[in-house]
Amino acid sequence: MPALSRFPRLFAVILPVLLGGCLERTVASVDPLPRPVQVVSVALTTDAETRAYSGVIAPRRAPVLGFRAGGRIAERLVDIGAHVKAGDVLARLDPKDLALAVGGAEADLAAARAQAAQALADARRSAELRREGWTAAAADDAKQAAARTAEERAAAAAAALALAQRRLSDGELRAPQDGVITAMLRDRGSVVGEGDPVFELAEAGPPEIAVQLPEQALPDADRPGASVTLWARPGVGMAATLRELAPSADPRLRTYAARYVLEDAPAFVAFGMSATLHLPARETDRIVMLPAAALIDRGDGPSVWLVAPDGTLKVQAVTLRRMEQDRVVVIGLAEGAMVVALGAQKLDPGARVRITDTRPATE
Repeated sequence: MPALSRFPRLFAVILPVLLGGCLERTVASVDPLPRPVQVVSVALTTDAETRAYSGVIAPRRAPVLGFRAGGRIAERLVDIGAHVKAGDVLARLDPKDLALAVGGAEADLAAARAQAAQALADARRSAELRREGWTAAAADDAKQAAARTAEERAAAAAAALALAQRRLSDGELRAPQDGVITAMLRDRGSVVGEGDPVFELAEAGPPEIAVQLPEQALPDADRPGASVTLWARPGVGMAATLRELAPSADPRLRTYAARYVLEDAPAFVAFGMSATLHLPARETDRIVMLPAAALIDRGDGPSVWLVAPDGTLKVQAVTLRRMEQDRVVVIGLAEGAMVVALGAQKLDPGARVRITDTRPATE
């Protein structure tokens, strides 16, 4: 019993110590040190993006010419590069076979006309005999039908003769319009069929540049101010006007074929020259170039961190204009704003930063 009597006195000593440990203690708070960052000082510039597309100088139309009759080419009267007028003779076929065809058609026509004359005479006599009752109606009908058939055969023979005579005249290949011979596909001595290509004729008129445009260039394809320069003479610019734009993209290249007319092209411009089409710049915007590491996306589009004078951060949404190798071009920032250049992905809105280095945005 004496040992048990000591427990109340022991609790009386320990209880204040236990209660003191449960009381709230005042602990001194330590603010985190500002994180050092490198910033970019925004310097706005005008977007001077230029867009250039390679192409080839070409005529508006370049038909392929061929004889409308078959035979052996006996004579070629022009060379590549020759300037010809509409109606000029470019080549001739050997006329012997064509002349023989005309002679045969004339003989066939003479025979058909003789048969038609005989059949018509028989039909008239048969008609008289029928009126006098000396022949049956069926026999007379046969004579009349034979006469009509002979007349149709004579008409067909006349058409065949006209065709043979036309083929004889088609033995001369003539230029359908003014232009320049750009290709010779058959030479003298070649045997060609009807319609086989022999020459390529570039139509006379203002030259054009044929280019392939990507889809992002379509909104500005017909904007006034397009120009063309030649690879051979890069210092000479020529005004260009859109004439034709394909309504659908090439299935393999995914580009759109376009043609621009060079109305006042100098005399030295030749078909087949390599050229560059320069489209006018878009609407000018005040842009800024930033390091690619400065751009962040917190789920609501491109943005950057702005550093306030007191070291706090603010998220600023921007519009991405284009991306380059290690830089981005954006719009939506004010002149002189401080943008975190490196380590932007590791920051959060509650962080405080300390600027250690500032560099221009255009570096």
